[in-house]
Amino acid sequence: MSMFEDIPVDIGIVYEGERIRKSDLFIELGGPKVENKFELVRVKKPNEVKDGQIKIIGKDISEFEEGSSIPIGILIEAAGKQLEEELEGVIERRIHEYGNYIEGFMHLNQRYDIWMRLGKRSYKKGLNSFKIIGEVLFRLFKSELPFIESMQVTFITDPKKVEEMSKEAMKIYEARDARARKLIDDDVNEFYGCDLCQSFAPTHVCTITPQRYANCGAISWFDGRAAARIDPKGPIYTIEKGECIDPVKGEYSGINDNAKKKSLGEINRVWLYSAFGYPHTSCGCFEAIAFYIPEVDGLGIVHRDFQGKTVNALPFSTMADSTAGGRQIDGFHGLSIEYMRSPKLLQVDGGWNKIVWMPKVMKERLADYIPKDIIDKIAIEDDVSSIDELKDFLKSKDHPVVEGWKELAFEEKVPEEEISIETTSPAMGMPVAGGGFKIILKDAKIHAKKIIIRTPKKK
Repeated sequence: MSMFEDIPVDIGIVYEGERIRKSDLFIELGGPKVENKFELVRVKKPNEVKDGQIKIIGKDISEFEEGSSIPIGILIEAAGKQLEEELEGVIERRIHEYGNYIEGFMHLNQRYDIWMRLGKRSYKKGLNSFKIIGEVLFRLFKSELPFIESMQVTFITDPKKVEEMSKEAMKIYEARDARARKLIDDDVNEFYGCDLCQSFAPTHVCTITPQRYANCGAISWFDGRAAARIDPKGPIYTIEKGECIDPVKGEYSGINDNAKKKSLGEINRVWLYSAFGYPHTSCGCFEAIAFYIPEVDGLGIVHRDFQGKTVNALPFSTMADSTAGGRQIDGFHGLSIEYMRSPKLLQVDGGWNKIVWMPKVMKERLADYIPKDIIDKIAIEDDVSSIDELKDFLKSKDHPVVEGWKELAFEEKVPEEEISIETTSPAMGMPVAGGGFKIILKDAKIHAKKIIIRTPKKK
C-alpha cells in the first residue's frame, strides 16, 4: 500500500518542474501580487511538538474564491536528537522540493518570496484543503529525513497573522545571515553544492561559499555544512575547493569539476564573482538579477518583487527568462540579496562601482553595505525612467562608469555605418535599445549600426 493512497492526487518526483499557468489556476498563494508571505522552520524541544498535527489559522483553500491571490505563511516545527538550528534553513528549502511532488501544485522560491499555485484539475480531484498538503509534507519529511523525529505543520492565511509572523520570520532570517557574514572564503577548506533546482534547470548547480550565498538566498555556508553532515548523499553536498585558479574571479578546480559532473558536461568553468565570461549559472529561484546596460557600460539590479519596468524598459519577469535555465548568459546574472552584502559582489566587473540603477526598496535595504562614496550615484526609479535620463544622471553624479565612457568617445565620431574589425579574440554581441548593436571583445567595446567581424581563416 502506498503511503499516499488516501491522497486525492498523485504524489511523485515526476511532477517536479510542473507549471500551473494562469488559465489553469484555482488559487495563488503568495507570489508577486501579495506583500506578506513566508515559510519558516523552527527546531523545538520534543515536548513542544505534537507529531503529525496540522493546523490552519485563517481560511482553508475551499473557502477562497477561484482565482484569488492570498497572503500565506507556512510554519514547520520539528524536533529530534540530531536536529540543530543550523538545519532550519536546510529543512525550509525542502518545502520547495516536496511541495513540487504534488500533482497540480507548483512551489517557487523560498523564505519571504514564496509563490505557490494550485491547479483547477487537482482542486476538482479533491485537493481542497491545506491539511492534505500538510499531510503530504509531513509524510515526505518524516520518510526522507529520518533525523526529524516529530513534526507539526501550520498554515496561516489570516492576513493580520501572516503580516505579524512574517515580521518575526524576517528577524530570524537576518540573524542566520548575520552569522554567516563573519566567514570569508579563505577561512574554509571546502564549499558546498546544491542541486535542488535541477528539476527546473537541469544544468544548474549552486555553489555555496562563505561569501556567496545560494542564489535563492536560503542556504548559507553554515547551512550547507549542516546538511552535508547529516545527509551526505542528499542534494546539498561537499565540494572540495581544489586548486585556486583565480582568486579574484573566484575560479577553483573543485568547483569546475563539480559543475562539469553535475551538468553532464554542459558547464565546464565557473567564475563565482563575475556576470561575464563564465558566470555562475542561475536556476529560477534567484532573488534578484544583475543585468548589463550596454549604453552606459554599467549594471542594473532588480529584485523579484519589483512590479514596474526597469530603466531598460524590461520587467523582472522578462529578464528572468534570459537569466534562468542553468545557462551561462553574459550580462544576465541571478543572485541573492545576501550576496549583495558580500565584499566580493561581482568584484571582477567592478563591484558596486559598476552598479548604476536599482529599485528604491532594494537600495534602502542594502544601504549599510553600499559604499558611502557610491550610494548617491546609483539611480532609482524615482530618478530616471529611460536610458537617456540615466546617462544624464550618471554624468551629473560623476559615477565611476562615466570615466570609462571617455575611452569609447570615438564611437560618436565615426560616420561610417559599417566597421570592419580584425581580431582573433572571441566576441560577444548584445542588443542596444534603439536598434543598435554592441560587440564586446577582450580589449575593446565598439558601437555601430552594423558591424562585421573578420577572423583569420584557419590554415
